[in-house]
This record gives sequence, structure tokens and C-alpha cells, in this order.
Amino acid sequence: HPLALEDVVHTHQRAKFEQYDDHTFFVAHMIEGKDHVHTEQVCLYVGANFVVTFQEGPIDATKPVVERLKRGLSTLRKQGPDYLSYAIIDSIIDAYYPVLETFGEKLERIEDLILRVPSKRLVSRVHRSKRELLALRRALFPLREALASIMRTAPPGFTENTLIHLRDCYDHVVQITDLIETYRELCSDLMDVYLSTISYRLNEVMKVLTIITSICAPPSLIAAIYGMNFDTKASNFNMPELTWTYGYPFAIAMMVVASTTLLIIVFRSEQLSGSIVGSDKVGEAD
Repeated sequence: HPLALEDVVHTHQRAKFEQYDDHTFFVAHMIEGKDHVHTEQVCLYVGANFVVTFQEGPIDATKPVVERLKRGLSTLRKQGPDYLSYAIIDSIIDAYYPVLETFGEKLERIEDLILRVPSKRLVSRVHRSKRELLALRRALFPLREALASIMRTAPPGFTENTLIHLRDCYDHVVQITDLIETYRELCSDLMDVYLSTISYRLNEVMKVLTIITSICAPPSLIAAIYGMNFDTKASNFNMPELTWTYGYPFAIAMMVVASTTLLIIVFRSEQLSGSIVGSDKVGEAD
């Protein structure tokens, strides 16, 4: 049919199933790739005694089917074109599993890296994975509708046995779609983990800087007081310790004592907060 031929020439069509007078037409998307996912369109013409496939590029989802046909005892040689079209569709769907398995392993590695050494490069990898998963979802969701349409209409030439096998393909598509949704949610969770890790590290840095500032504040205050220009000859109250023999060691001792006292107070507060958190965890466990 001219409309079917137009769909063959113009790629990037949605997966669909069309029924014409003397044949049926089916569109799906093949997948390939590990680091970068690549999809291509494949079209199937299924007639009374033939199956014709039109593939967009070098990705060949029919290769496993051809290998099976080369075996003399293959079941495909004993079945009709409807069963052969099922075998091609099943081969297209099976190609999604290793790609999604690679996705799972990649997301696990990214999660470990985010917890150890978070960086903006990891964020870009998460975003890229999320976009690729969205592209897979766009390719698979219409495929589920197309398979449901075949099982619902039961086109001429498709036996009951083939429809049962296509029902299994439909179940696989649903399973893969659920897996894609799980990975997409995992990508969102990884972004939350990244933001939480960055926030935690920033809080730790701010805590260290606050402790350093608190320890350095008393010496700075004492140095600022004794750095004022008062004339000790004008009054006995104008810093008489400036003329004292041990005035400088006394000021240094005051700085050391004040800083040490604050340091002890800070460490005790940290230990107290740690013991409170530990007791809360024990209470939750109980």
C-alpha cells in the first residue's frame, strides 16, 4: 500500500500495526549499543506466503532468525510466515535485554562514584542515561500497543499458536517497560544522592571553617585590644600591663588559654551530639 511504502521510506515512525487487503504491515525499532544507545526502524510485510523486512541501517535484528533458518531442523521451516514474523519481533525485543543490563551496571558504577567522589561529570552521565532511557520508552510504549492490536484483531493468516507466542512478546515488552521506568527513577534518585552528598560535604567544610574561626577569634580580640594606641603616661588605667615586664607572655598565655578552652568545648559538644545520635539509632533498632 502507498501509505505503508511511505512509512518505510520515512523513518522514525512510531511502532504500529496496520492491516491491508492482502498483507499486514508492522513497524518496530531495533536497538544496539553499550556506551551510547542507537535505535533503527524495521518494517515487516507479512503476506500469505512471504515475509519482507526493510531495515534502516546496519543493525540487524533478524540475524538470530537467519541463523535458526540455516539449521535444517529449525521449527521456523515447519511454520508459516506468521510464525516467522513472530520470530523476528521476538528477536527485536530480546535485543533490549542486554542493553538494559548494561544500563543497570552503569548506574551502579555511577552510584558508587557519586558516594566516593561526586563531580559534575557524573551528573552529565546521569542526565545522558535518563535521556537514553526516555528514548527507549518512546520506542517500546507504541510497540506494546501494536502487539495488543494484533492480539485483539487476530488478522487473517495468524494462527492461534502464533497469537499465543505474540502474547509472550507482549509480556516481555511490559517487563522491559517496567525495567526502564525503574532505571529512570534510579536516575532521579542518583541526582538526589549527588545533591545530598554535595550538601553534606559543604556542611563538613563549613563546620571546620567555623571551628577554625571560633578558635582564632579570642587571640584576634586580645591582639586588637592590646593593639590600641593608649598613652600609659597619661593615666594609670591606660593599659598598665604594657609597661609590665611580663606583659607580652601574659597576652600570649591568655590567647592560648582562650583558644584551648574553646577547642575543648567544641570537641565535647561534638561528642555529645554523636552520643545523642547513637542513642537515637539504638532506640529505633529496639
